Amino acid sequence: MPVKHPKVAVLLAAYNGMQWIEEQLVSILGQLSVDVTLHISIDPSTDGTEAWCRAYAAEHPAVVVLPDANRFGGASRNFFRLIRDVDFDGYDFVAFADQDDIWYPDKLHRATQALQARGVDAYSSNVTAFWPNGRTLLLDKAQPQVAWDFLFEAAGPGCTYVFRKSLIEALKGSMLANWQQLQGVTLHDWYFYAFARSHGYRWYIDPLPSMDYRQHERNQVGANTGLSPLIARYKTIHDGWWFGQVHLIADLVGQGAKPFKGVLLQLRRTELMKLSFSAWQCRRRVRDKIFFFFICWFTALMGNKAQ
Repeated sequence: MPVKHPKVAVLLAAYNGMQWIEEQLVSILGQLSVDVTLHISIDPSTDGTEAWCRAYAAEHPAVVVLPDANRFGGASRNFFRLIRDVDFDGYDFVAFADQDDIWYPDKLHRATQALQARGVDAYSSNVTAFWPNGRTLLLDKAQPQVAWDFLFEAAGPGCTYVFRKSLIEALKGSMLANWQQLQGVTLHDWYFYAFARSHGYRWYIDPLPSMDYRQHERNQVGANTGLSPLIARYKTIHDGWWFGQVHLIADLVGQGAKPFKGVLLQLRRTELMKLSFSAWQCRRRVRDKIFFFFICWFTALMGNKAQ
């Protein structure tokens, strides 16, 4: 009797992806020990991505290209559209994919095995970043989860996320109920992690890398290594974007009104000082805990443009 492979819907958001998308699609369709259907949503592109994907789908029954839509203006809104428009009936799991990475052949098999063996609802993993010059770097996101990390960071790159059907259906329902407010979320992977953790879903972060994470000038987030990304991160805090996202995501996942968190997340001077002493419960990595502590104090003393 043949072994039943888990059915996985892979959601891929594309935009001007001709340079790398074929290599990524080959790595997704080549996944071992799972039954994959790949759903692609394309932000209107100028490099022929739409026509190429439709031709590719015509030759590969496991690939579905969603109908044309208006411009999304970013990966998050494109992924929101995928969750809204894809019918998840018949699938066991849902995974997310970027257009420019390379998945290891056992990525989805390892994820689905971990979800079942560990009795968890969501999976993410470390990745190996790689650059055109041949440099590689393991991006370690697998530190132990802490009480409030989901309000301030993601569980690693969203392209490693794999969800049980029960979680994706709950997430979809909440998204549809808050669709207009949701459009202000810039980082879908942070929001998805916050939704899962705040609603009691269990999450496993795998310390082994599951894919090669391509680095180039058009990465929306990227590897965040070196001094330049650190300066850019500070700028988003000083400009008020980061704290604005904290507020928005907390409200969307139902955490903004909880008494203790609600007070701290007002993020005025006194609250920021208090929040700094909870840094160990707000970020997973030690370096990020220290950075969080000092950013809270610096912002309390100097303010940010949104205050």
